[in-house]
Amino acid sequence: MNILLLEDDLILSAELCKFLESNHFTCDKIYDGETFLRQIRNSSYDLYLLDINVPKINGLDVCQTIRSFDKNTPIIIISAYGDLSDKKDAFTRLADDYLVKPFQFEELMLRMNSLLRRKAPSETNDQEMIRIDDLIVNKTEQKVYRGGNEISLTLKEFQLLAYLAEAQGRTVSKQQITEHVWEHNFNTNTNTVEVYINFLRKKIDKDFKVKLIHTRSGFGYYLSPL
Repeated sequence: MNILLLEDDLILSAELCKFLESNHFTCDKIYDGETFLRQIRNSSYDLYLLDINVPKINGLDVCQTIRSFDKNTPIIIISAYGDLSDKKDAFTRLADDYLVKPFQFEELMLRMNSLLRRKAPSETNDQEMIRIDDLIVNKTEQKVYRGGNEISLTLKEFQLLAYLAEAQGRTVSKQQITEHVWEHNFNTNTNTVEVYINFLRKKIDKDFKVKLIHTRSGFGYYLSPL
């Protein structure tokens, strides 16, 4: 299980990651909210631990940003703020749990395991949520986010994007796309695939420096940040 920790106390951060790693987790530690949000665009984690009072972007705002595109990954707030109003603010922003410092690491472990057990049954090998760079394709809710903002797609646009995302960077041919997305309901000599690829490029890539939808001439299309 991969854990991402937002904590600017260097000693606590190091000790907590050491404890987690001794319990067979992997732990990446980040010291400010801005870097944390960049990190989650590039890597996938099973649980987030967020301190509130950190530089640049505080932990509550980080929590709210995560929930704008990821409803499922568990979030535990770990903070020295123990007032009911602080806890209410965290839960309003859809944190899953709140632990007041100082706390015993074993208690944190119990809470983490409880949340991870709740999450596990909903996971499938069919990848319900696919992340490519800062693009999130949520197959369960049929929603797409890029840079934390939801992008409105038609059903066919979503099906095409999801199929490309499922390929995880592999090139898929026009024939494969027509079989999967349109189920042979139109002549493959038409330019329908190209038209829908252009629709997606306008919505997914146009306003972003990093382009994700690519053509491999003579072979097909693929999704990649490179």
